[in-house]
Amino acid sequence: MNTEQVDVLVIGAGPAGTVAASIVHQAGFKAKIVEKQLFPRFVIGESLLPRCMEALTEAGFVDAVTEKGFQEKSGAKFVKDGKICDYQFADQFTPGYNRTWQVPRADFDKTLADTVEQMGVPVNYETTVTNIVFNGPDSVTTVEDKDGNQMQIAARFIIDSSGYGRVIPKLFNLDKPSTQVPRKALFVHTVDKKRAIADEPNRITIVVHQPGVWIWIIPFANGITSLGFVGSPEFFKQFEGTDEEILRKLIASQPYFSERFADVEFAFAPKTLESWSATTSRFYGDGFVLTGNVTEFLDPIFSSGVTLATVSSQTAAHLVIRTLNGEPVDWDKEYMEYMMQGVNTFRSYVTAWYEGVLDTIFFADNQDPRIKSMICSVLAGYVWDMDNPYVKNHETALHKLARTITLRDIVAEGKS
Repeated sequence: MNTEQVDVLVIGAGPAGTVAASIVHQAGFKAKIVEKQLFPRFVIGESLLPRCMEALTEAGFVDAVTEKGFQEKSGAKFVKDGKICDYQFADQFTPGYNRTWQVPRADFDKTLADTVEQMGVPVNYETTVTNIVFNGPDSVTTVEDKDGNQMQIAARFIIDSSGYGRVIPKLFNLDKPSTQVPRKALFVHTVDKKRAIADEPNRITIVVHQPGVWIWIIPFANGITSLGFVGSPEFFKQFEGTDEEILRKLIASQPYFSERFADVEFAFAPKTLESWSATTSRFYGDGFVLTGNVTEFLDPIFSSGVTLATVSSQTAAHLVIRTLNGEPVDWDKEYMEYMMQGVNTFRSYVTAWYEGVLDTIFFADNQDPRIKSMICSVLAGYVWDMDNPYVKNHETALHKLARTITLRDIVAEGKS
């Protein structure tokens, strides 16, 4: 069996894998990517956050993405019972990027993968990892292509960015149950011919359908709009019919956009995704690190997936480079704790969303602009800014604010 020698083997050619491979390659190390699927391929996670722009910039991808003409995104809009709360990233508390993109992921991910290939990093598609043997930090990975041909890749380090494939966690029994409540999404791409009636092309719109059920509306530059309903699996079980029939019933029942999407053409048959949350007992080991959705995927509500994927890979790549250069790395502090700060901040906001705490905050009258700017920073993905009280105190700050708003409104109502 043929054996290829590399410094770093990257598993997965999504945003996490390509960011990591690019940064490692730019540092002068030999990297190689193996990817189970053939690109382009469909995946959700279509609304990016400004924080990921820092990773994309360092990886050298921004020019290539810009040339594609993807829809620019400058904020997020939340809607409930006719009330609207707009967050503009330009108003955020944390210094940083105030724009990003809304992208069909098939095109976006292929752009990143093509760009890293052009840099000199080989990408082997339709190549499955079947076995990994570690000898200290060194490893030998056996892979198999679509024709059944096997080869081995010897590496000094492995970056596992395999996403839902979860290669190393599955091979080495590192998976553990997520604490997130199971949820389901029913979604489709629509040919959005009535987009002009909605003032929202440059941001994602989140509509509260009913408690615990919400809708995403993500317009793309090509005239297609991504539309999805998210709720508990039990919510969807009350409807009969095919996925398309159920989705059209749900669209017709939503006053905010029923006219816009009435009889809209679907670009493909509706898809479902459920019980997506997963985690692992550790994010690294001797000779490997997990990045992206391999570590933990929470929920699509705040579009955190690509941000956590790219930031984890950006961070991990620098630590891998230091490791290969013989420098000491505290993986617990510099990677595990750092990434969990971001994950746990997003987790607090996800929990507060489903508890209705954020409804109280988002749709309150007379909002404090400074507090709104701090929350806006989280929605922009700046969940590592410890100067932001709504990051540093993420476990308590939202609940305290909601209680303050509620008491204020009670007092105001009593005086009226």
